[in-house]
Amino acid sequence: MPPMPTQLQTGKPYPMGAYWDGMGVNFAVFSAHAHRVQLCIFDAVGRREITQLDLPECTDEVFHGYLPEAAPGLVYGYRVHGPYQPEAGHRFNPHKLLLDPYAKKTVGRLHWSDALFGYRVGATREDLSFDRRDSAAAMPKAVVVDDSYHWGDDAAPGRRWADTVVYEAHVRGMTIRNDMIQAHERGSFAALGDPYIIEHLTRLGITAIELLPVHAFLQDRFLVAKKLTNYWGYSTLSFFAPEPSYLSASDGALNEIRQTVRRLHQAGIEVILDVVYNHTCEGSEMGTTLSWRGFDNASYYQPVQGQPRRLVNDTGTGNTLNITHPRVLQMVMDSLRYWAQAYHIDGFRFDLATTLGREAHGFDPGSGFFDAIRQDPVLSRLKLISEPWDIGPGGYQLGNHPPGFSEWSDRFRDGTRRYWRGDPGQRTEIAARLMGSSDIFERFRRKTWASMNMLGAHDGFTLHDTVSYNERHNEANGEDGRDGHGENLSNNWGEEGPTENEEISALRETVKRSMLATLFCSYGTPMLLGGDEMCRTQQGNNNAYCQDNEISWFDWSTLLEDSETPAKSLVRFTGRLAALRRQHPSLRSENFLHGNNEIAPGIWDTAWFDETGAPLVPASWEDSIAQLLSLRRAAMDGARADVTLLALNASHEDREYVLPNTDLPWMLELDTANPDAEPEKLETESFMVRAHGMVLLAASVER
Repeated sequence: MPPMPTQLQTGKPYPMGAYWDGMGVNFAVFSAHAHRVQLCIFDAVGRREITQLDLPECTDEVFHGYLPEAAPGLVYGYRVHGPYQPEAGHRFNPHKLLLDPYAKKTVGRLHWSDALFGYRVGATREDLSFDRRDSAAAMPKAVVVDDSYHWGDDAAPGRRWADTVVYEAHVRGMTIRNDMIQAHERGSFAALGDPYIIEHLTRLGITAIELLPVHAFLQDRFLVAKKLTNYWGYSTLSFFAPEPSYLSASDGALNEIRQTVRRLHQAGIEVILDVVYNHTCEGSEMGTTLSWRGFDNASYYQPVQGQPRRLVNDTGTGNTLNITHPRVLQMVMDSLRYWAQAYHIDGFRFDLATTLGREAHGFDPGSGFFDAIRQDPVLSRLKLISEPWDIGPGGYQLGNHPPGFSEWSDRFRDGTRRYWRGDPGQRTEIAARLMGSSDIFERFRRKTWASMNMLGAHDGFTLHDTVSYNERHNEANGEDGRDGHGENLSNNWGEEGPTENEEISALRETVKRSMLATLFCSYGTPMLLGGDEMCRTQQGNNNAYCQDNEISWFDWSTLLEDSETPAKSLVRFTGRLAALRRQHPSLRSENFLHGNNEIAPGIWDTAWFDETGAPLVPASWEDSIAQLLSLRRAAMDGARADVTLLALNASHEDREYVLPNTDLPWMLELDTANPDAEPEKLETESFMVRAHGMVLLAASVER
């Protein structure tokens, strides 16, 4: 190894971060208010600081320098000098080693210490004080990487939204207990690419897997103190580096991610990342100095108006990234583009996307953030999903995000739960959700796929718990059960939690199947919460963000048993639903339909009926106690018309339904009360829909 130079060459202000050109490494970092930036070189494991070198040049507020002969594997950090004036929003402290905001790989764990704070913890007016302890020993460091990789014939599946079925999963939780996977790979990216996992997803008809945050994240101090874990990962430490604990190889080789993406692509499955650009792990003004705060607190974070010492907290985490700043927006765009190009990621789900679209005057679908993505030649072609709310002013923005984005629909989740637990007055609501929620999304030429339909997500009850618990049971979180949503729109059907009552168990399974059938037979994009297909329970915990244990992990054992289990049955049923959705165009229209197009003689694209086969009239929709409903939809399938009829019965009694069209060759394709029944031709003019059940009929006719 050549001797370490005593100074850097000038280098270039672009690209940001550490970039290896084959001859050396260029370093570039942004700070609008710093006076001096030092590059700190460490040994290979990040324990010993070898030298400090000043970045010799600053261009357009970007400090930069070039280190000849440096190569991938170099371990580094920064120390930044500037004013320590908290009341003016400046918190520079060169005693705090900083992680490069563009770090693409990290080495070492963060070890909690008061030295990680820029102020003296416990001092009078704490955050106005100044701490001189060196934090380097407690900090993870950045590693220079080589992003070259031979992708071979990898190609993005490029699924149309209308053909997309999303599966939300956690890298670790999905695979950690699967005995079919090699022990050292369980809980890692490598496990996601295991043939067993891919076969399971394919059997379910999944076309895209949406992963909870995989950016490197922080283990929060208050959780560590309680011997709990930041399991979900919504506490970002680096927007470019993957979470090290999700890599199975001891050297943290990043190509493990690329290999898994390739395998999923080969199976026709897209990879979507849940990304958190609304805040960072540094917390409020009383938080740590790990990266962005030390580089330029006043630029990276939104200050309270007129109080630059304090930070806006629209995210509930203590800070809000200042996306309106061009360099902060650049960092977010660079991060998204990096994952799309270096890892071939197919799309992104934006956590608390309302925060990202909030300008000085409030939420704006034409904000700089949305405009930057929509015009980007790389990002605009990917699958883009918004979580359309936050806790800030005007935070609930469902339906108001711009064209090109799908939005998580809590209206679908809540409407489906209310209907199937038997609430009165839900006929109009469930009808709107079945048709893609045109009342919410039919604007700006958007399609039905703008509605990301779900029965649940990581935040809340699983499907199994929705039919098993009336109350949340979050005691394991250490907050006396007060955290999480207090109203889950659930029904335990007679007993709280596990039961040995066979009637209750059978009823719960029927309701689960009816809810799943609603999801797969609705217009919009179905998103299945990972594990719902195999009866996954969190034991009534609806906020398992800190539970890296059996509460959150998938239990694969019930699928590996020789005997029949409810989990096996539900997996088969879910796969069958996905297959029916693929087979019948009338179950997945991209366009909002309103019964205006005659698809075949006397058959319009949409029609609504009651259980007698009579069309629903305005007065019928206003019936506050009605719990029965049938929906006939039709779409062209080649030269023939595909016609389906959904019959829903949320009441407590079996009900007979009369066919609205007795002249069609109806096939009974699915009965949620009899999940293993084979399709059969319907020979009568009526059919039975069991209590809390749904029936799907289908016919193919000449146009």
